[in-house]
Amino acid sequence: MRNEFVAVMVRRTERVAVSARRIPGVGRQAGAVEHPVGALGIRAAAQLLCISAAAALLVSLCACAGETVLRGLTPQTQEADQPAKQADHPAKPPQVAQAAPPANSAHRASKPDPKAEPTQQELFEYLRGKLLSLSPTDGFNDNLEVAFDPATSTLSITQPDGRCDIFLNALDTNSAIWEVIDPSDTYHAREEILRLTMTSSSGKRARTCYDNQNQVDKSLAANRVRLLFSQNKASAVPDFAFNMTKAIKKLVVASGGSPEKKIYLGNP
Repeated sequence: MRNEFVAVMVRRTERVAVSARRIPGVGRQAGAVEHPVGALGIRAAAQLLCISAAAALLVSLCACAGETVLRGLTPQTQEADQPAKQADHPAKPPQVAQAAPPANSAHRASKPDPKAEPTQQELFEYLRGKLLSLSPTDGFNDNLEVAFDPATSTLSITQPDGRCDIFLNALDTNSAIWEVIDPSDTYHAREEILRLTMTSSSGKRARTCYDNQNQVDKSLAANRVRLLFSQNKASAVPDFAFNMTKAIKKLVVASGGSPEKKIYLGNP
């Protein structure tokens, strides 16, 4: 289409040029006298027409070329901008589904390690420390010394009036009883005592007591034992009775005694 338009414009320019050259000849044929100035004016007009036609042709060619250039550049610009947009907004990588942890993994991770049970010697040291530090101080019920023989599981407690050997492996762990007593008599006022009493299992001896001459004191019952503490001192120790009961029962079991049993008596 553009080539046909250029060809038409070229033919029109040639016609204008030919017509301008033939103007003087026509005048002569008509009998008119050719004037030099008039010829120059005609030639100038013809040249002006040629220049105008050429300028129109040039403008048309430039417009067509510009349109072609724009058409050629527009797709390239869009294609060039597309990677830039993709670079500004990179495609998100596909998310990989993570496997859910096992339901019991958190429970296993949070489960604390079981604590080691105290040894027989550690339990004895705990009991001895409390008997001596919380001992009554009335001169009659004092705990002067506490010893332990692991070979025979014997706990020995020395008091002002003698010594008692307690056989731990013979004690019944279900028989522990706490009570507060007043050891005062008519002539002596004494502080209150917190006393733990335990009995032996059936058919077993719980203790053997000796007087100051190391003679067996048969006046004391052999099927029960008593551990004495100052009530005023023990009351200042948090959960003392609970912790002491737990410690003495563990020591009895560690020494060969029977563990505590839960006895169900039924509904009242």
